[in-house]
Amino acid sequence: MTGKIFGFEILGVDGAGRTGVITTAHGEIRTPAFMPVGTAATVKAMHPREVRELGADIVLGNVYHLMLRPGAEQVAALGGLHRFMQWPYPILTDSGGFQVMSLSKLRKLNENGVTFQSHIDGSKHTLTPERSIEIQGLLGSDIQMQFDECIRLPAPDSEVERAMELSLRWAARSKAAFGTQNAHALFGIVQGGTVPELRRRSAEGLTAMGFDGYALGGLAVGEPQAIMLETIEATMPFLPIKSPRYLMGVGTPDDILESVARGIDMFDCVMPTRAGRHGLAYTRHGKLNLRNAKHADDPAPIDETASCEAARIYSRAYLHHLVRSGEILGMMLLTAINIGYYQDLMRDIRAAIGQGRFADFRLATKQDWGLDAKDEAD
Repeated sequence: MTGKIFGFEILGVDGAGRTGVITTAHGEIRTPAFMPVGTAATVKAMHPREVRELGADIVLGNVYHLMLRPGAEQVAALGGLHRFMQWPYPILTDSGGFQVMSLSKLRKLNENGVTFQSHIDGSKHTLTPERSIEIQGLLGSDIQMQFDECIRLPAPDSEVERAMELSLRWAARSKAAFGTQNAHALFGIVQGGTVPELRRRSAEGLTAMGFDGYALGGLAVGEPQAIMLETIEATMPFLPIKSPRYLMGVGTPDDILESVARGIDMFDCVMPTRAGRHGLAYTRHGKLNLRNAKHADDPAPIDETASCEAARIYSRAYLHHLVRSGEILGMMLLTAINIGYYQDLMRDIRAAIGQGRFADFRLATKQDWGLDAKDEAD
């Protein structure tokens, strides 16, 4: 095999917003893109075919969860993650660093990596940059992420700086372990909390190493949206224009609109799937809480204009009944409705940028959300 399969082409620019195409060995990813989260080799409550039909080009898997169950070596023996989960399209895997910090029962961090106890059974494991990359290679994901340390905010600047510097050293080790691969890509992760100078140093350090793409980690962890957006703005000038930019763990539709306006190309978040399992539907006019009694007699569908069939044909009364009855079908339908809404939003964002009307689209979309009364209580 000669030449790198992975590539990124910018097709249109409107302000700082970009639309383009990422090329991988398993197909193309239209950007800006929202990646449904398939943490443990499944997008919860969704059939893979339906995820694709709703418009997703790529899904996300996770090193931490898959290394614990069923095990990366087992997935590799069964043909890799694409075959294992019957998703023959692009997959991005998170390195596991965030989950080690947030989910493991006990953990000990040093220069080498992190030793931790599984949140499932208490078994002991060690995750290093080299092991994270090895696991991602066994899984066979198209886009792999460096191993990093993601700390909880707020934290003292000195602690944020320590974690950022460690993540840079781990980035170099991740890149060395990744080596030269034509069929896969490796992204670096910019850290530095909400301190602009630390974000600059992180971005410049990663750019000097040369990654296929660059992610912003450690955001959407409780800080106000305005601070998150300021941090994105402070970081963008130090990332290569011709490389994809991925904002990890974000977010709400409003977060996505505002981040696209600042140059972000890729997103992931558990919000639409988690909300669907808890009775919440995303619509063009905000969120609907289908648990609310006011929907019990409402024959109207969620949205007659949505591309998702479930949003067009099932009444709010029926969805309310399913949710209140604890029926699994309610979780499935609402998850599909939410994934469909997010993919419709990304499709419309791409079209607006391509036609040079993103500023108007962004304003109109935000106004649409405000036409209803405030989003119903979660």
